[in-house]
Amino acid sequence: MTTIASWDIQGNWSMEDKQGLSETGLSRLGRVLTGPVESGQVPGLVALISCGLDTHVEVLGTMGAGGDAPMRRDAIFRMASLSKPVTAAAVMILVEECRLRLDDPVDEWLPELAERRVLKSIDASLEDTVPALRSITVRDLLTFTFGFGAVLAAPDTYPIQVAMRELGLDTTAPPFGPDEWIRRLGELPLMYQPGELWQYHVGSDVLGVLVSRVAGQSFGAFLRERLLDPLGMRDTGFHVPADRLHRLPTSYAHDPHSGELVVWDEAADGKYSRPPVFEAGGDGLVSTVDDYHAFYRMLLNKGVHGGERVLSRASVELMTMDHLTPGQKVEKDVFGDHFGRHGGFGFGMAVRTHRRDLASVGQFGWDGGLGTTAYADPARDLVGILLTQTAMDTPVTPNLHRDFWTTAYQAID
Repeated sequence: MTTIASWDIQGNWSMEDKQGLSETGLSRLGRVLTGPVESGQVPGLVALISCGLDTHVEVLGTMGAGGDAPMRRDAIFRMASLSKPVTAAAVMILVEECRLRLDDPVDEWLPELAERRVLKSIDASLEDTVPALRSITVRDLLTFTFGFGAVLAAPDTYPIQVAMRELGLDTTAPPFGPDEWIRRLGELPLMYQPGELWQYHVGSDVLGVLVSRVAGQSFGAFLRERLLDPLGMRDTGFHVPADRLHRLPTSYAHDPHSGELVVWDEAADGKYSRPPVFEAGGDGLVSTVDDYHAFYRMLLNKGVHGGERVLSRASVELMTMDHLTPGQKVEKDVFGDHFGRHGGFGFGMAVRTHRRDLASVGQFGWDGGLGTTAYADPARDLVGILLTQTAMDTPVTPNLHRDFWTTAYQAID
């Protein structure tokens, strides 16, 4: 607990206790995070929690399984779906400038997605469609309700999944650029009517294409100029430059049979060692714990970073409130351990609408499938970020995330 002196405009002063972090709680946090690293389940990690004026960082393990190079605070991680809130913030910059409107159709900028047809059912053939009842809007894309997304079923269960695979739309790193990507997406019918149902992921990738076209520059260039540089996020982008590749840990998945760690992506000559042809707004960013702390602190500060306004207070409030109806949440809430446990969804991120664990109502953030998690809690003035290089394809990493959040909250004094 920290005591802060403050003065009002008339010169009156007062003393107020602010939340901080306890040494006992931080010791427990360190012990809990050390366990999976020492057992070899997680080669290394970087964790950060900040509360009030207190910030604590844990750096554990190595850059690769069985390696000697120690993990480092400035390690650059593959953020995966933690890219989504950043993409949403970029869109809101254009909304504030009236270059986009939330409820306007995107047809002008994305004619490939105009005059949509919609499958009669998710298991229908691609020809068994009806006309869309309305156009796709910017808001639909931000809330993942534009009618198309990841199908939460086994691969090739439905004809639409087969078509996505054949068009190369089922990968996080397509070998073609944004114009070709959106053209191929436009060849397929929507799965649901615009505004009908929350579906994961694809909305953020579409938003990256939209931002690029509206701004008249690449998505990465716009992010750099309007968001990343103003926040001092120098190590955040869509690839890792050659002179920083030594800071990129090896990325691991798990063997589906043995559960053992297997290399998913190496640093040298890997997926992130060169600029991608498609800058994916849904999962393409790499970053560091301190860069993402700056982003989440900006959101907690209602759009202000270092005394400079990056987003309006109104935009941040809109991004971090629940926008979904109960009907739109049906598919999301079926997967309660991940997609549904928060209750709500804002723009590109989850919003906590009920108290299910130690997190407060109003907490917002998201997780990344390659082993990352980051949330902010306005009620506690808390930011928590855990970055690992171990995918969430077994219970190991999700359980580590849960334990991180439990110990982060118990560390608040």
